[in-house]
Amino acid sequence: MNKTSDEASVPKTKSVNIEKSDFGVTQEGEKVALFTLNNEGGISVDVITYGGRITSLKAPDKNGKVENVVLGFDNLEQYEKENPFFGALVGRYGNRIAKGKFNLNGTEYTLAKNNGENSLHGGIKGFDKVVWQVEGIEESDSYASLKLSYLSKDMEEGFPGNLATVVTYTLNKDNSLDVLYEATTDKTTVVNLTQHSYFNLSGNFSRPILDHELQIAADTYVPVDGGLIPTGDLASVEGTPFDFREPKLIGKDIDANDEQIKLGGGFDHCWVLKEAEKGYRSVAKAYHSGTGRTLEVLTTEPGIQFYSGNFLDGTLPAPNGGTYAKRSGFCLETQHYPDSPNQPGFPSVVLEPGKKYRTKTTFKLATK
Repeated sequence: MNKTSDEASVPKTKSVNIEKSDFGVTQEGEKVALFTLNNEGGISVDVITYGGRITSLKAPDKNGKVENVVLGFDNLEQYEKENPFFGALVGRYGNRIAKGKFNLNGTEYTLAKNNGENSLHGGIKGFDKVVWQVEGIEESDSYASLKLSYLSKDMEEGFPGNLATVVTYTLNKDNSLDVLYEATTDKTTVVNLTQHSYFNLSGNFSRPILDHELQIAADTYVPVDGGLIPTGDLASVEGTPFDFREPKLIGKDIDANDEQIKLGGGFDHCWVLKEAEKGYRSVAKAYHSGTGRTLEVLTTEPGIQFYSGNFLDGTLPAPNGGTYAKRSGFCLETQHYPDSPNQPGFPSVVLEPGKKYRTKTTFKLATK
């Protein structure tokens, strides 16, 4: 993308810095900018203001070869078309809400249904399909931050309250990417924000992610019904394909003869993370032996949705000229549990006026 003279890149005077360029204009005529966060460790992260999406995350392998490790597109037109939330900020509610309805303080709210009978990832036009405003850029020798904001108006997609949301992406010198979510409301509402990047640590999107090792710090997970809605129970991972307490290949049990696996066509479930009372902690690790790349996820959230890209079908173009086939990427979406507004036994997702929603997730890249 060509940089315009009036929106020139920030000079690279810091060891961690941000560059700005144009990424096109939406069908509604809104300009979309691209910001590239760089550090001296070889990490660069591209974020566009449309959907607050991470379009590229480049990282070195064990031999120093730098490659993009997240699925995405190289043009705005493709992001505006139907796609599986590549790299997006997801809201107002990440994951599914059963039958597009929930009751809050005696009032029933009806949401847009965009996943069969259910509401998924905020509805028909969620946070992934709006242009975020740039609130600020900060650079130093140890980090660079991009602060984005979006005001979701009262009853947008059926959700109550004017929700003022701020998400800050921070690339650090230690090759970690922090995502800080903050929100306030003027009316009691529900909120569950997440980041929906698809990772393939091999850097080769023509390869499935079955050869990645994964570890998740969870003793239980959230079983679902045929519509991928929680049954309300929590189940032990012991003796099931959902046991990732020790590192194992994603492909080992992905096609197991298990009813829950069959429902999602593979993994598409929420794991109940251990030690939620501690707040910010390490919850998941992925490793690709061929390149030596590792990904560690740290979060304040109680759950993580591990999705193994089962519904990717080879119809979406990859920038290298190929397509994104089944299981060519995996997601680790830190969040509260699906359908929490309808599940009184789950941790609350209610946000009251005068309170601040604040969660933090970190994606840390390294090699071994």
